Amino acid sequence: MTDKPTNENRKQLENLLKKGSLAYSQRNFDLAGQCCQELLQLQPKLVPAHFLVGLVGLEIKDSQIAFSAFKTVVKLDNNHVAAWAQLAHIYMVRGMVNLADQALQEVRRIRTDDPTVLTLMGTTLSLMGENSLAKAVFGRAYTIDPESLEYAHNLANNLVHHDETETAEALLKNIIKKRPDSPQAHWSLSLFLKAKNNLHIEKMKKLCKQNKNTPNAQAFYHYAIGKEYEDQQRWSDAFEAFSQGAAATRSKVDFDEAAEIKTFDYLTEHFTEEWLANSGPGIADASPIFVLGQPRTGSTLIERIITSHSDVHSAGELKQFPLAVRRLGNSTNPQRFSAELFASVKQVDGRLLATKYLQTSGRMTGNKKRFVDKLPSNYLNIPLILKALPNAKIVHLIRAPMDACFSSYKQLFANAYLHSYDMKEMARHHARYLKLMQTWRERFPGRFFDISYEETARNLEPNARALIKYLELPWQDECLNFHQQKTAVTTASTIQVREPAHTRSIGRWKKYEQQLQPMLKALQEHGLKID
Repeated sequence: MTDKPTNENRKQLENLLKKGSLAYSQRNFDLAGQCCQELLQLQPKLVPAHFLVGLVGLEIKDSQIAFSAFKTVVKLDNNHVAAWAQLAHIYMVRGMVNLADQALQEVRRIRTDDPTVLTLMGTTLSLMGENSLAKAVFGRAYTIDPESLEYAHNLANNLVHHDETETAEALLKNIIKKRPDSPQAHWSLSLFLKAKNNLHIEKMKKLCKQNKNTPNAQAFYHYAIGKEYEDQQRWSDAFEAFSQGAAATRSKVDFDEAAEIKTFDYLTEHFTEEWLANSGPGIADASPIFVLGQPRTGSTLIERIITSHSDVHSAGELKQFPLAVRRLGNSTNPQRFSAELFASVKQVDGRLLATKYLQTSGRMTGNKKRFVDKLPSNYLNIPLILKALPNAKIVHLIRAPMDACFSSYKQLFANAYLHSYDMKEMARHHARYLKLMQTWRERFPGRFFDISYEETARNLEPNARALIKYLELPWQDECLNFHQQKTAVTTASTIQVREPAHTRSIGRWKKYEQQLQPMLKALQEHGLKID
């Protein structure tokens, strides 16, 4: 064993590295791993061997092996841009945002036009909510290699976030033309095209049968099929597809209900009136308007009403407040929200939290006096928002429980809302959420504004006027014509928000009443009234 290869073993190293790389490309990870072991026995500091170990670790779902290998790579070669990009992504997935920031700085320092590295960078930026920066990076990768379906798909998904649906649609259709079995492309396409017949459904059914042992593909295809059946009001067929998609997704996600209960209990126990009264003053910035609640409950309708006002910018679903919480906490728990995370920021300086949020969201908040941040899960952060930004306005969406729960159940989310893929888990989560919101309502009276989706959809003007009054904005008639806005819509409801307010979604769950009995009974067991 030697630190420096001799002429005698250099050829052996080259051959082993080629063999290992070929095995990796052919998805023979056992052989690739064996080659790495032999390589590192011959040359312990061989950077390409350590990097290959990291890649193999990612493929066999052993993130610790990958993490350790990429750390070794950058220790041996501080300018290894691909390893820094891999580390940035791993740090972000693990919730270690500060370290992800530092790793991205290294990637930027070194600079590269390697589309693989650019893609990793864009994915990490997307996890950080930096969709505009991610767009530029994904665009560069696609420009360098326009034949890559992966790069095209990344760009298409990002363009949907920016409401550039025509370009996204063209990219997705081209992907499907080149590779008909592209589950995520079919699903993405189904979201913003209204189905008028079964042509696309039948294609996806055939592809679904070919992928019967692949949960990811099953989820994408079934949710897309369900959506297109629902477009045609074929309710029974739609539910069957949604339920199969939910089952496929639930089989591959790890929803820790006990941890969620622990988190809600911690919030209830520790974030009290006394806690807020003894907190520092925060920053008296009135520009943020937080629209929050459960996903798929009408937050986009409310946001469009508000952002039709000439003084308000639509910033979309910003991840910056929860990321500011994580950046200032010491929790290493990778879950997005946890009791450990909230314990780590219980005594955080409110001014520091507000500053971090306002700085990191600055590129997205526009040049108007106010901006809307409509990340639904910020309801968990209400006490911290009140501490950091006491002059911010908070708008809470209320929707009937069954419509709220079913609306989430039939939606495929991106690594979020893991409770939504089982009817009973969804119902129990919703009951916990309602209980927590009632706690905040009692502890912090008058500090947020409840608005009903149903009442607003049925009777727009008085509810819109009450909302604008709460926000302390002068009334503008444009707030009733929100559907005429030309700004981007970063939502799964892109088509609907281009219409005036309607009531078609109210009571939609009743189309599936028989199938939804487990959800209905679970809600009733928690004492919730069902309309």
